[in-house]
Amino acid sequence: MKLPSFFHLMKQFQGKMQSSAFTGLETNLQHAAFLRKMEQDLKREESLSTPLQELDVVVLDLETTGFFPEKGDQILSIGAVKVHGMQIEEKHTFYSFVQYEGEIPVDVKKLTGIVEEDVRAAPPISEVLIRFYQFAENRTLVAHHANHEKNFLTEANKEHFRIPFKHRIVDTAMLFRLVQREQIAVSLDECCRFFSIPVQKRHHALEDAKMTAAIWCEYVKMFVESGYKTLMDVFIKLSQLKQGARR
Repeated sequence: MKLPSFFHLMKQFQGKMQSSAFTGLETNLQHAAFLRKMEQDLKREESLSTPLQELDVVVLDLETTGFFPEKGDQILSIGAVKVHGMQIEEKHTFYSFVQYEGEIPVDVKKLTGIVEEDVRAAPPISEVLIRFYQFAENRTLVAHHANHEKNFLTEANKEHFRIPFKHRIVDTAMLFRLVQREQIAVSLDECCRFFSIPVQKRHHALEDAKMTAAIWCEYVKMFVESGYKTLMDVFIKLSQLKQGARR
């Protein structure tokens, strides 16, 4: 009686293993299909010609272990909020810790408040990125000092999905040149003070994203009042300022 029982248990175990493998394969295929569709949608992205009052963007912020993803620094959390024109969509936010097995640098802990317990059981970066891209869809991304976000997302896409990072990303720090032309590098805190935006829970990815979104809305209002109709108009003016500065 023991022998048939043993084979029966092994058969059940094998079935569960096959089912688990199939579920994982199915999930990976779904993710791959989503990423392919996202690439196709981004090729048709029309943000440059959309009126600024109607432009949909996603404002994001990353907290990371350092500044150099190519040297092994990792994303610890992602925060984002949607904006339509000059209106922050308060109910449409995204936030997640990201799994990290290493020791978080002491200065990063002090700055962000993120500790090892927050990220040990968090979902892996590949899963968080899929959820974030599903949230962002093909909207233009906005961030403050956006090269930081762009570099980390580029490295993560290459490592986990083998695809380039193709979202358009607008830097609110760079746009400040259209407000104060003599000032190039400006911090998030300085921008908030300029526009009288309350600074709270600094260096929390979602809260920083919300403050950046408020800055973006102030920019859109100013750009529209200055006669800029689209993001293309803004980029052209910014390019002219850069060229003038080189002369």
